[in-house]
Amino acid sequence: MKRRFFLLVLFIAIGISSFAQQALFGGQPIVSPEINDDNSVTFRLLAPNAESVIVTGDFLPTEMVQSPMGEMEAPGKAEMTKDEKGVWSYTSEPLESELYDYSFVIDGFTTTDPSNPYVIRDIASITNYFIIEGGKADLYMVQDVPHGSVTRRWYDSPGLDMDRCAVIYTPPGYENSDKKYPVLYLLHGAGGDEEAWFAHGKATRILDNLIAQGKAEPMIVVMPNGNVIQDAAPGEGRDGFVTPAFMIPNTMDGIFEANFMDILKFVESNYRVKADKADRAIAGLSMGGFHSFHISRYYPNTFDYVGLFSAALLPREDASGKVYSDIDGTLKTQMDNGYKLYWMGIGKTDFLYDANKEIRAKFDDMGMKYTYMETDGGHIWRNWRIYLSDFVPLLFK
Repeated sequence: MKRRFFLLVLFIAIGISSFAQQALFGGQPIVSPEINDDNSVTFRLLAPNAESVIVTGDFLPTEMVQSPMGEMEAPGKAEMTKDEKGVWSYTSEPLESELYDYSFVIDGFTTTDPSNPYVIRDIASITNYFIIEGGKADLYMVQDVPHGSVTRRWYDSPGLDMDRCAVIYTPPGYENSDKKYPVLYLLHGAGGDEEAWFAHGKATRILDNLIAQGKAEPMIVVMPNGNVIQDAAPGEGRDGFVTPAFMIPNTMDGIFEANFMDILKFVESNYRVKADKADRAIAGLSMGGFHSFHISRYYPNTFDYVGLFSAALLPREDASGKVYSDIDGTLKTQMDNGYKLYWMGIGKTDFLYDANKEIRAKFDDMGMKYTYMETDGGHIWRNWRIYLSDFVPLLFK
């Protein structure tokens, strides 16, 4: 009895302590972010001893910064103001419908918003996010529609000599039918992993909503790990809780592309799929666009649909293996074999804009047909969600 009483008191104490950390005097919790009627957003943080608090996020005008990849866009910053109770606040301009990331910088230390439990990991960075409804971001939200299933599947990769993990989406109704489905292989960027498109890209929500609207064919979506020295995302595989890194060994040296058929064979042996060129698509962002470009031409009679989202088509010193030989010849073979869609999207201020322009010029010289989309902004998830939302409805028609 005494032990039970002690545990009850302990749980109550923990609950009061947790609430107190989120409450502002008199038990009133801090609301942050608060989406106002005009779609402006108010951010708040209780930090009475702080000298400076900044909110930074992609809802603000971007800034240009130097990075190892050259000059790139970075989220903007805005100073917050403190009231007499020690609460810092900032209200944005009215925002268009979108999914936005943000963080706080307290006296130079970047951290998340303690009042917002919704976070996304992008490589090794954790940021909060919020969604403004009423437009394109409705695709990124859970709606009252039939939902597909998402599983982590481990497959044997003889070429890489390990079992590896992929996130696989099956459309609504898959489990209760004997129907066969087309497949989209959706690849992440550098520093990402098999969870990137599911978590940050909201790919499965986009698929659910587009299928429910009748704008997309029901399809299976396979999201593999493009980092060939990993078996799974950090914290999910044999390496344990390693720190995610932007570029790890062997990511863009041809090994992933050369062994991609291990993934395809697993999917076509374990799922009800239409195993032919007309019912296969491959697409990816940044490094995943690089992989999609090379996989689709290295296996030139395998995919009828190819999507390059801000593709990292820069020359690489380690791109010297067999996969990267005779690029022009394999592209011509791919073109001569025929395909239904070759889709390219890039932001006007993306640091990869010129590289993509050069590839388009090569395609123009060859007479290789493609569909092109140019958007505002740079190398950002906002664009990649838009590209996926526009690309998927064009597949398997």
